[in-house]
Amino acid sequence: MYVLLLILHILVAAALIGVVLLQSGKGADIGAAFGGGSSQTVFGGRGAATFLQKITTVAAILFMLTSLSLTLYRGGRHSSSVIREEPAAPTGTPTPEAPPGSAPAPAAPGAGAPAK
Repeated sequence: MYVLLLILHILVAAALIGVVLLQSGKGADIGAAFGGGSSQTVFGGRGAATFLQKITTVAAILFMLTSLSLTLYRGGRHSSSVIREEPAAPTGTPTPEAPPGSAPAPAAPGAGAPAK
């Protein structure tokens, strides 16, 4: 089921890309190149939707539905992660003690000197 839905999603995505690329842009005629399209309204004239616009709308709706379906289908499964979950280090880690009979480590220069 998942593979079939994934194949349908890829086909719808390819169709959506193709239909969008087939459409001509607003003002794509030669008159718009020389300023002839300036007499349109602010957002352009809105005529009847063309066949390609209707196909684009249907393809976009199908793309969203297949995306949502794939998300819901895979959301229930716990997939493996590339990040390993390691236990947290304890907060009160003891410092290593010197073995008996050894001399204490020398202090850093100026560490125990009083401030002047």
